[in-house]
This record gives sequence, C-alpha cells and structure tokens, in this order.
Amino acid sequence: MELQGQIEEFIYQNEANSYSIAILVTDEQEPITVVGYLPFIAVGDCLKLHGKMVVHQDYGEQFKIDTFEKLMPQNAASLEKYLASGTIKGIGPATARKIIEKFGEETLNVFKLEPLRLSEIKGISKDRAYEMGEEFNEKWEVWQIVSFLEEFGIGANNSKRVYDALGVNAVEKIQENPYILVDIVYGINFNNIDKIAMQIGIPMDSDYRIKSGIKYALLVASYNGHTCARKDILVQYVQDILDVSKENIEDNIINLNVASEIHITEDGENEFVYLEPMYKAEKNIAERLIALRDAKNIKLLKNFDNEIKKHEDKLDIELSEKQFDAIKQINENNVCIITGGPGTGKTTTIKCVIEIYKSHKKKVVLCAPTGRAAKRMSETTGEDAKTIHRLLEIGKFDEDKLASVDTDVTPIDGDIIVVDEMSMVDVFLMNYLVKSIYLGTKVIFVGDPNQLPSVGPGSILKDLIESNQFSTVHLDKIFRQAARSKIIVNAHNVNNGVSFIGKKDYSEDSENDFYYINESNQDKMIYQVLSLSKERLKKYGDYDFFTNIQVLTPTKKGKLGTKELNKALQEQLNPKTDEILEKTYGEITFREGDRVMQIKNNYDIYWEKGSKNDLRTYDAGTGVFNGEIGRVSKIDNTERQMEVKFDDGKYAWYAFSELEQLEHAYAITIHKAQGSEFDVVILVIPQSSNMLLTRNLLYTGITRAKKLLIIIGNNKLIEFMINNTDIKKRNSGLVDKLNSIK
Repeated sequence: MELQGQIEEFIYQNEANSYSIAILVTDEQEPITVVGYLPFIAVGDCLKLHGKMVVHQDYGEQFKIDTFEKLMPQNAASLEKYLASGTIKGIGPATARKIIEKFGEETLNVFKLEPLRLSEIKGISKDRAYEMGEEFNEKWEVWQIVSFLEEFGIGANNSKRVYDALGVNAVEKIQENPYILVDIVYGINFNNIDKIAMQIGIPMDSDYRIKSGIKYALLVASYNGHTCARKDILVQYVQDILDVSKENIEDNIINLNVASEIHITEDGENEFVYLEPMYKAEKNIAERLIALRDAKNIKLLKNFDNEIKKHEDKLDIELSEKQFDAIKQINENNVCIITGGPGTGKTTTIKCVIEIYKSHKKKVVLCAPTGRAAKRMSETTGEDAKTIHRLLEIGKFDEDKLASVDTDVTPIDGDIIVVDEMSMVDVFLMNYLVKSIYLGTKVIFVGDPNQLPSVGPGSILKDLIESNQFSTVHLDKIFRQAARSKIIVNAHNVNNGVSFIGKKDYSEDSENDFYYINESNQDKMIYQVLSLSKERLKKYGDYDFFTNIQVLTPTKKGKLGTKELNKALQEQLNPKTDEILEKTYGEITFREGDRVMQIKNNYDIYWEKGSKNDLRTYDAGTGVFNGEIGRVSKIDNTERQMEVKFDDGKYAWYAFSELEQLEHAYAITIHKAQGSEFDVVILVIPQSSNMLLTRNLLYTGITRAKKLLIIIGNNKLIEFMINNTDIKKRNSGLVDKLNSIK
C-alpha cells in the first residue's frame, strides 16, 4: 500500500545504516508509526511511502517501509515545519516563521532560484542567504540517490553507505562509472551493474570495467573461502567473464596494485592477489597475535604444578599427561592452542583452567562464534559464555566486512580469554577478535581442525597450527568413559580413514549409541527417516523429535535434501488440522508447532525471555542470529504476525512480511549444524556432489550426536567419503605472514 505524509518525530534512528522508527503525520492529520530504512530523511520531510501495515507485539500497528520517495512540501505550513526542524544551518523555528511570512507559497522558488532574496529578512546577510540556498538545494539533491540506486538492485539500507562513500555528487559519479558500486556494497550483483554500464555506453575494454571485474573476481574467491587468488587463475577467470585480452587484465592488475586497491604477494612459485582489506585483515591478525605472544607474561602463576594437582583433587578428576601439559602451556604462554576430537578431554581441561585462574581472582571470559556454540560452552563449563559478536559489540558493521576491517571494536575486559569452536572463525571475525585483546591477556584457542572450515574466508585454526608460532597441544587420548561410546570411537576411526562398516571389535562395555542402516534406494531412505522420527525412536528410548532429535543431511537439494525432507517431516510430525493455525509464505507453509531456523542476522528484532512478573528470570533485548533454532508457538492471522520460541527460551514476534528470515528446521544441513550438539542425530547420506561427500563432512556430522546416532546411507558412498580427503585447500597467506614477523 501507499502512504503519504510528513515526518513529525524520530523515535529511533541508527546512524550507521539509517534504520528508523518515526512518526508520520498523514494529510488527514493521522499520526502513524513507520519503520524501515530512511537515509537522508529529517524531521519535516514529506514522504510517499510504499510498504505494508504490520502489528508489533508491544508497539502495536506500524507501517513497514519497503521503498520511499521524498516530496517537496505541499504547502507553506509543511515547508515551515521542514525549515523549523533545524535541517538547514542557521534556520530555527523563529527564522522559519519569518521566511514563510515573507515569501509564503513562493518560498520554495526563493530557495531554489533566488536565494539572495533571503537577505531581505532582518538578520540574514547576503553571504548567509547564499549558503542557506546552497545547503537547501544540496539536501534536495541527496535523496534522489535512493530511487536512482534501485535500478541497480541496491535498497535504501545500503544507499547511505553509497552516499557516505561518494558524497553529494554520487548520482553523477555512478552514471559516469557504475562499477564503483562494486567497491562500496559487499555482495553486489556484478552482472546487473555490467549490464547497465553496457547500456549507457561504457566500452567493453574500459579500464573501469576491467578493474571492477578483477575486484569482483576476488570477491567471488572470498565467497568460496579464499582470502586471495593465484594470479594466473585470476586472469583467466576475469577473461572468461569480461571477454577482454589478458594483456589488458595484466595492465589493470598492475594499476590496481599501484593504487593500493589490491595487494600482490609471492611464495616463490606463484603470485597471489588480494583485495587490500583482505590483505590488511591477515596482516592485522599476524601482527597482533605475535605481539600478544611476545608480550610480558603478567598472568604467570608460580608453583603451577601444585596448583594443577590441587584442582584435580578439588574437581575430582584425573588429568592425562597431555591435559596436564596443556594447562602448563597456558600458564607459560600468552597464546595457546588446544585441539582434539570428541572424548579427548578438551572441556575438562578448560574447566580446570577456569577454576585455577578464578581461585587467583582472575577474570575468565568464554566465547564462541555462534549462539548455539556459546550455549553449549555454557552448559559444559557451568560458566557464562557469549558469542564473539556480542562480546565485541560488533553490531551491524560486520555485514559490510571489507569496509569495516579497520573499524575499532570494544576491548575485552578479561585476564584469560577462551575461544571455542575455532574452526568456525573466519578471517573477518578473527581480525575483530585480536584487535580487542589487550597485550598481557592470555588467550586460549580451542577447536578441532578436522571439522568443516568456516563459512567465511580463511582457515584460521589450521593456519595457526601450521605456522608453529604458538604453543599447541593436541589431545588424542580417548578417555575410558568416552571410549565406551561407539559414536566417539567411530568419529575417530573416520578421521583416521578407518571404516565403521562391519566393525565388531568394540569394547565389551560399549554403549549401543551408534547404528548404521545400509540403504541406497531413496524412497526407502525417506521411509527410514520418517519412521525413526515419528515412532521408532519413541519406542526405542522414549525420544521425542521436538525435544531431542535432529535430522542432518549434506545438501539442500534432491529428495533427501533439506527442502524435501522438511516437507515430508512436517507432514508426518505436524500435519495440517482444523485446530492448528498456519501461514503460507512463498513456498513454505508455517504451522504452529513447526521447528524453524533463523537464516539471516536480524539485529533489530525485539525479544523477551521469562515472565515480566518475575524480574529474576525476565530479560529482553534485540537480535536473533543466523542458525538459531526454535518452534512456532503462535500464529495470529488477525494481527498478521507469528511468534517463535527459540531453544534458549526467548520469544520473538515476526510480522508476516518478515517470514523470509525463517525456514523449517526438521532437517538441516551438516554445515548449519556445526557448533551444535543434539541428543539424537539421524544422519542421511544421499548421493550428491563429490565436493560435498568428504571425510570432514562425515566426521562433522557424526560428532553432532551426544546420545544416539543413526546413519542412513550405502556402503559404497560411506567408503567413498571416508577416503575422500580431497578437501579444496583454501588460498591464504596467514602462515607466511606469521612466519615472516621477526
């Protein structure tokens, strides 16, 4: 729908991206709360809004803005309100009234065409009148960028970023060279820009086009996990997408390097090309980690062997030789890495470290890359753990990763910092993290390098270990209690290239927690998943799907991908009835009771936890993040919104127009499950791309199960995965940078 009126008040406005909550007074003098991105808008501006009415649980009816147009004030009263808002330097309510009284309906023309006439008003000099007219016209020009950028598929949420980068002449600069948008908006559609540039007559062999193509190719490399690209492969890729000569590409690589927009390094055999911010991020990480390592060890504790033994008795544990050594290394070094597979005692080691340093009044800070990983860390250690984003108060600028590499972050107040699930940390997050750690603070990186690498670029944990620059302890002894678990034994077997198919030499007291169903017929595999989920596991161990069972699969596509499995599981576990309310959004029908996952970061959504009647349990805040899982607790078709209760106990309301942020989570990919654990995992392995069917994917899937694992696949495919160690190596220069610092 369309809404027209004047902004009367801003309740909230995010300075970074202009997300706003404002009061709009319509022509009928009806005040309406509007929410959305409103860059370059001030109190008094007249707007035509396009969007829809939604209902917020606490704030009631609101208008959610999709797009907007800025209008000239329609009458003298509107113009007076605009001028009185202080948007023009030197004009307040009193001066605004004088201007309107003097010029009335002609005021707009005076500002636009005859600004010197403003000096007819007492107190305004000719110089000031000229400046007022110039500022007035500049502000009217600025808002045009919003509608202009929509042609390029760039929404209002990014238009302020474009303006901040290009200034008041942004439209002219983009018309001259649309390719500059590639530098400003991370993840932009290059093909769309290229098409428009061709239409306005930019030549195929334009330096603008070739430089932009080179930078776009490096962005594509980053989407695939690389921080840099081999130069010869980069040149070939750019030639394929732009259809220009290699000589032209080589020349522009040189020019970009001279202009410090890219960076070129050599490893003796090959040249590698970075986007400059990516190079800076790696350089920051290397320099800061070495500085942390070499800083004075001011947290060193004396008589440490006795401390460890004392806390062994206190915690009633018996540390292995390597666990004992790991704790000593933490005391003797500022930077330490602890790795190991499941059941090797990483958590016990960290719990002992926490107790030792807490007994000496040291502050220990625990964090992990995702909400579910932080929650699991809290559960296993009994201590509070936060996501790295929350700890650093990174906020929204993280979404513009390249532009924010140099942004300052909130320093961490702690003596000892423990970072879990390090295999999930990418180069951007690591850059923020190391910048936030004071010299003299101890930092412990914990993780399993054999799991899947981070979604973002880099292979941080592997690179840190490979550099040999930091004290690293690899825990490899499976403890007696853990060795009873076939899940843990087989996870280690898979990691060592040993098959579990037909394996019978388990210990006599092994638990019955691992089952393998050899099946290749896809319909029969689906039947196994559905029958296990609906009834067989209930009978076997009184397991309830919505409480403690999760289906995992390597892929989103095909009969046994998440898309089709979610439909089938919903139909079996939460079928359509007259009593259950539902809402269809796109291809997904949400029902009350459905298991769902948040699939994008939403920093603004409001949530509550606990009861307002009990302030000890009540909490409220904003932000639900990618990967968080919950259940649909209520659908309100009257108010057009859906409530989700997440696994950590918080409730959030989604307007129907916001449901693109959610998808079903009866079945999720193994990648999405990383950092999480579930009591029962049904792991489906269908025929898929060889790139997906790798040893580390199978290993990661197996290690998601705590109490029971059922793998459904066929012998040939499982054997292939166990032997497929052909994991695509990520291009990274972090090891070289760490080793080159003297």
